[in-house]
Amino acid sequence: MSAEQQTKQLIETLTAELKQHNYNYYVLAQPVISDYDFDIKLKELAALEKEHPQFADPESPTQRVGGEITKEFKTVKHRWPMLSLGNTYNEQELLDFDQRIRKAIGDNFEYVCELKFDGLSMSMTYENGQLARAVTRGNGVEGDDVTTNVRTIHSVPKKLSHGSYPDMFEIRGEVFMHRKAFERLNNERIENGEMPYANPRNFASGTMKLQDSAEVARRPLDCFLYFLYTEKQVFKTHWDSLQAVKSWGFHVSEHNKLCKDIHEVLAFISYWEERRFDLSFDIDGIVIKVNSYAQQEELGFTAKVPRWAISYKYKAEQAETILESVVYNVGRTGAVTPVANLKPVLLAGTTVKRATLHNANEILRLDLHEGDSVYVEKGGEIIPKIISVNTAKRKADAKPVEYVTHCPVCGTQLERKEGEAAFYCPNDEGCPPQIVSKMQHFVGRKAMDIDGLGDETIETLYQRGFLKHISDIYDLHKHYDDLKQMERFGEKSIQNMLAGIEKSKQQPFEKVLFGLGIRYIGETVARKLVAHFKTVEKLQAATFEELTAVDEIGERIAHSLIEYFEGEKHREEIVKLQKQGLQFAAEEKEVVLQSDKLAGKTFIISGTFERSREELKEIIEQNGGKILSSISAKLNYLVAGDNMGPSKLEKATKLNIPIISDEELLGMI
Repeated sequence: MSAEQQTKQLIETLTAELKQHNYNYYVLAQPVISDYDFDIKLKELAALEKEHPQFADPESPTQRVGGEITKEFKTVKHRWPMLSLGNTYNEQELLDFDQRIRKAIGDNFEYVCELKFDGLSMSMTYENGQLARAVTRGNGVEGDDVTTNVRTIHSVPKKLSHGSYPDMFEIRGEVFMHRKAFERLNNERIENGEMPYANPRNFASGTMKLQDSAEVARRPLDCFLYFLYTEKQVFKTHWDSLQAVKSWGFHVSEHNKLCKDIHEVLAFISYWEERRFDLSFDIDGIVIKVNSYAQQEELGFTAKVPRWAISYKYKAEQAETILESVVYNVGRTGAVTPVANLKPVLLAGTTVKRATLHNANEILRLDLHEGDSVYVEKGGEIIPKIISVNTAKRKADAKPVEYVTHCPVCGTQLERKEGEAAFYCPNDEGCPPQIVSKMQHFVGRKAMDIDGLGDETIETLYQRGFLKHISDIYDLHKHYDDLKQMERFGEKSIQNMLAGIEKSKQQPFEKVLFGLGIRYIGETVARKLVAHFKTVEKLQAATFEELTAVDEIGERIAHSLIEYFEGEKHREEIVKLQKQGLQFAAEEKEVVLQSDKLAGKTFIISGTFERSREELKEIIEQNGGKILSSISAKLNYLVAGDNMGPSKLEKATKLNIPIISDEELLGMI
């Protein structure tokens, strides 16, 4: 093998390996190598691709995914309608379905059984082996074009590299989210003070409707493909088509089964009714299809559904048990969440001892009393929930469950802001679970990414008195000798931890801002704030109007920021972190002037555009213009795109500020 062939093979091997690691990390939430090892391999691949660009895969992990803004989702008519299936919940109706088929086509046929994924149906068109369009089910006749977002899904091939596929075909599938990824992302939303999604399906569906594909790319979606459509029939059976599309590079479920009769179908249904909770994703039933395409055609359709397919739906698992007590968890942002302790009961294959009660409103809705007999359900939701109370079994002297008025840990009186469901403990600098959770959030991978400082280590160091505030992390080197005396703190692990702490000082400002754990300030919001205000001093000094003038920064976020920076202890903490050398200013890109045509002119960009807002900002600055943070009489032009906030438009109109489009802006240059 020549040196060139060896290089080509190495690039292909590294690309395939890193794609799998990406899938394990982002989609399954089950990484098998460390971030450091992944980064080393990624750098190796990038260097090889730079030297040998002819061997680089267009979908290489080194390429940035997402980044396009969708102004609006176009409505597209389906070439082949996306029909729903008839549903059944009992065995007899399946036997009746089988009898109808036998009467129509005789006894010589097979079924294909597939898991019924609980996600978002998607139809994808491929032209000459490339993904041309992806459309949601919509009303079955037409749906939304979400191609830009679907391109970010790791398991959806953007370009087919092998296989004898038709020049044009359509393939149907289900976009979904694995449970572990859902739990992780939903917990982040709760910690950031955002509304959690009820289940993975809702999270997947909500993600697919985001206008910023870069944000979609950060959310781990997966996709199973299960039906092929072509102009001319390429295969004789559905089973053969599934094997073929799998060989072309599509993600097909390994749990599909070819069944010779209805008895094998019923056995398949029974098997997965018991084992569905062992899967990493949610299913809500089984889909049964006649295998032969010729027989499917002969059976045809009713007005609404195909006669050759049906779905068997599992009932949501429920159980009745006793409410033993209600306890309250305090989260990083101070949100106090009630949790029901239950008499252990078997539900959906696991023993359930706890169930979420969400908030005070839910306790009132259920009219929950001490010692109640309650019905618990585990359906699409990860955490079991109490759905109702069996009041017939309630004791006459049972007292209503009353939501706590003070923090169960530090005793501070709880607060609830107008329009919010959750109660909060405001003692964020003195409440132990808040302090520990904040430090755990700060050192996490998405924030300061400090190796050697896991959740348990933070907890231990807090209990021993070494850590009381985030800034204390950067003084741990002063306790080197004391740390060596502690159990499980070897010299090498301490050195690795201190090296990770020192290295974290290079994390950019947006990571630091996210790491501070300010309520409602997630990754995306932190990034937008840093891009706009550049320094922590400017952010601290920003008025409510200046904050809400920033794209996607609403009133709730603005109030939260102002309240945070008004806290004297918060400001002191920031000063300490600045003295330790953390980054509190954005890295300024050097602006290379292309002209001075916009010199002396000021602009605000608002709304969505075909170009990215960052690109428009660069165009303005490269031609001598200046970007302002809020609308005032000093503003010369408001560059308006789609979905611009009405308050900005109203204010600009009152001040007689010219409102121009991005095309008009380019015309000025």
